[in-house]
Amino acid sequence: MEQQAGLQQRAAMKRHGRRQRARALQQRLLWRMAGYAAIIVSVLVIGLPIYWMLVASLKTSREIYIVPPTWIPLNPTLDNYPDAWRAAPFARYYINSIIVTLATTLSKMTLAVLTAYALVFLRFPGKNIVFLIVLAALMVPAQITIVPNFLTMGDLGLVNTYWGLILPGAATAFGTFLMRQYFMTLPREVFEAAEIDGAGHMRRLWEIAVPLAMPALVTTGLFAVVNEWNEFLWPLIITSTEDMRTLPIGVARLLDQEGLARWGVVMAGTMFVVLPVVVLFVWAQRYIVEGIAAGAVKG
Repeated sequence: MEQQAGLQQRAAMKRHGRRQRARALQQRLLWRMAGYAAIIVSVLVIGLPIYWMLVASLKTSREIYIVPPTWIPLNPTLDNYPDAWRAAPFARYYINSIIVTLATTLSKMTLAVLTAYALVFLRFPGKNIVFLIVLAALMVPAQITIVPNFLTMGDLGLVNTYWGLILPGAATAFGTFLMRQYFMTLPREVFEAAEIDGAGHMRRLWEIAVPLAMPALVTTGLFAVVNEWNEFLWPLIITSTEDMRTLPIGVARLLDQEGLARWGVVMAGTMFVVLPVVVLFVWAQRYIVEGIAAGAVKG
């Protein structure tokens, strides 16, 4: 009898174990389906406007106003692109945007690396206070600094110049914070060994820290590129002539000229701004994930 009771107890435990495994498997399946559903919703919310913009740039004006709207152009045409290019001096806008974006991005990356290295590897009084100031700068909206920045640029005689476009955005609190977090995850033994070998701070920075922190550095650069490439308000305020305008202002001017009459031309002009950023993000998406994940690992 005792042996039979033991067998029944083991059988009951096996059935209970199978039910628990089945329940856990069902929960994992539900969470996975919820994750896929969230991804699909995110793709639709983010990707649908870009898809509509691309499709509208390939439609004729008559087809854009068809109800219900067509998601695939009935008669695709590229005529909107040369029309948009001729409607405004986009070649000049491209040159200005490239100069301002490259100069500001390089400045932000350099200052972020130098500041973050000092906050992590150097000892000086008030280091924690400096870091708190960097964190506080993250919470200040950029719009608040526009008036003092404009007055400063005016006093320096830099209104309507490249320097006036570049200098107010030459440093980044977010990039400094991200680089500091990444530097804190690097093994100190490597830097100590380099110091014993006689390497100074600059050599340790450029030959050890920067190569190891490349994902965070690329992420900082990409955020800077996107921010400067799409910046509208500051270039609109600090520039006053057509030859100093940037791409976002050119698209706004295109909208004023074409208005509701030729949305295909406006969408084609918008693609001039969006397409380089999308290509850049697709190319560097791996670095973005690694950089943000590394910055979130250690506080």
